[in-house]
Amino acid sequence: MSNILKGFLLIFISSLTIGCKEELTEYQKLDKLYSQDPSKWPTPTVDSTIVWQELGMVPKPKYNGKKPSKAMLALGKQLFFDNRISQTKQFSCASCHHPDQNFTDNRRVSSGFEFKQGKRNAPTILNLSYVDHLFWDGRANSLEAQVLGPIQNPVEMNTPLDTVVARVSEIKGYRKAFKKVFKKNTIDINDIAVAIANYERSLVSRPSKFDYYLKKKRKLNESELRGLHLFRTKAKCMNCHNGPLLTDNKFHNLGLTYYGRKYEDLGRYEVTKKAEDIGKFRTPSLRDVMRTRPWMHNGLFDNMTGILNMYNMGMPRPKRKKNQLNDSLFPQTSKLLTKLELSKDEIQDIIAFLHSISSPSYRVKLPKKLQ
Repeated sequence: MSNILKGFLLIFISSLTIGCKEELTEYQKLDKLYSQDPSKWPTPTVDSTIVWQELGMVPKPKYNGKKPSKAMLALGKQLFFDNRISQTKQFSCASCHHPDQNFTDNRRVSSGFEFKQGKRNAPTILNLSYVDHLFWDGRANSLEAQVLGPIQNPVEMNTPLDTVVARVSEIKGYRKAFKKVFKKNTIDINDIAVAIANYERSLVSRPSKFDYYLKKKRKLNESELRGLHLFRTKAKCMNCHNGPLLTDNKFHNLGLTYYGRKYEDLGRYEVTKKAEDIGKFRTPSLRDVMRTRPWMHNGLFDNMTGILNMYNMGMPRPKRKKNQLNDSLFPQTSKLLTKLELSKDEIQDIIAFLHSISSPSYRVKLPKKLQ
């Protein structure tokens, strides 16, 4: 066979090979894209003012200084589950933050002292070691301060702090445990707060399907992968929900202040008294979001499709009534929220991704009460 004929034959075979090669499906293209290291993922769609972090695996707890001792964490756990620190000895921290419900209670609002109810939903306490301003309105600047809030709150535990100290000090097992941890014979409220806060810092989300995908140990299905891409691009979720914990830890007005109506809540303004903070609430982490329903600061929303439909429309934008034309405190919905034009299928894909970042609940062995 002549060299010329061989050359034509090779060209013919190559053309057949190229012609038979199938194009990558949408799923294969996205999987190839997101199977890379996250540093090589496409730049997310965010507003120009946003400083964002890439999504990533759930981090280890962050402590103030070195990691607490096992004895410290065990003491904090004892106190967290002990209902004797509440006024009526009926409630503990776990009453509103159940381990088997991803440390929420899955209620719109929780019931406390004399069955009174607050006006805000009890959020998960997972991953709080990375949060600087606690509660929906950011009124506590540390977990220690956050711990003491519900204890004293008249609609929660309603317990004077000196009563808490007295009750804990009466129990021999606690006296022994505190002496071992804090190296002193007396117990004070600050030590109680430190112990509970460190136990709370130790609580992080369990690895989710998304984390295993990042470790290349599991695959996201087509809907989950499309949802990941939409979350980072068209849906503009990373304006506020970015980084490994999927939150910017900032405060935003989502248009849900119910200004001048039932359920009115002015949010961050109640702490700062600054007009620009009217209706702003802390951005929650989306870790485990599909297991921590109902949602939003007031717990009024229990349907994720409905919530995403609101985001798709740009969220509510209240209009001033005649008597509100000169109201300097009239709330303004964040400019980061705009109409998205997501299809019904795209919304369901985002929900599929939210399921992939929601891990199973904790199984915690409850401590025996110290005597």
